Amino acid sequence: MARSREIVAAILASGLLMTPVWGASTGALGTVVSSDHASISGAGAAVGTTIFDGDTLSTADTGNVQLRTGNARFQLSASSEAKVGDVGGMPTVTLLRGSGTFSTASVKAFALNALTAVIKPVSDEPTVGIVTVLGEKELLVNCTRGALTITVGDDSRVIPEGSAYRIVLEPSAEEAQDQPPPQGAGSKGTGRPPLMAARSRFVWYATAAVALLTVFAIHKALESPDRP
Repeated sequence: MARSREIVAAILASGLLMTPVWGASTGALGTVVSSDHASISGAGAAVGTTIFDGDTLSTADTGNVQLRTGNARFQLSASSEAKVGDVGGMPTVTLLRGSGTFSTASVKAFALNALTAVIKPVSDEPTVGIVTVLGEKELLVNCTRGALTITVGDDSRVIPEGSAYRIVLEPSAEEAQDQPPPQGAGSKGTGRPPLMAARSRFVWYATAAVALLTVFAIHKALESPDRP
């Protein structure tokens, strides 16, 4: 009987030791591939650290951190903060402040949330996007390669390669009236009525594209979907 109790105790102890390991693997979304003056949920962001669903990334005034998540890469710039998550099996990053750059060659590999907007690739073509939170209702979205979609509620538009837009969310009536119809809205000769600007969830203003400055060679990173 004593021997049986020892065996049962050993099995239970082994199970307790193994449980944290199994739990740690749940929700793993990526790995830190470069880091400088950055943290993950308050702890140092060392290269090789695993990123989990719910982790918060932050950088100092001169810092940055880059992670690989699935078939995408994301870099958080200096003085920035973002939260990593998973939506329907797709890795997502919610940009809380500052600026972030992502690259991918798969439309289902990554999405970036900022305020109430969702920014994703249009297709499986190599795509690079830079998003900056300018204020409580303003974003700067820059597409340096491929094309992006920005969606706010039921309002979705395309940002083509080489374009950058200042996005104003929840526009006033005056701002909406001065805004041209969103891309894809009906126009003369299409047989469809134009989309009323007042229905727009946001207004946008074309601005000069921002040069891509990252610590990784983006043109090499996007040569293959297997090497985002």
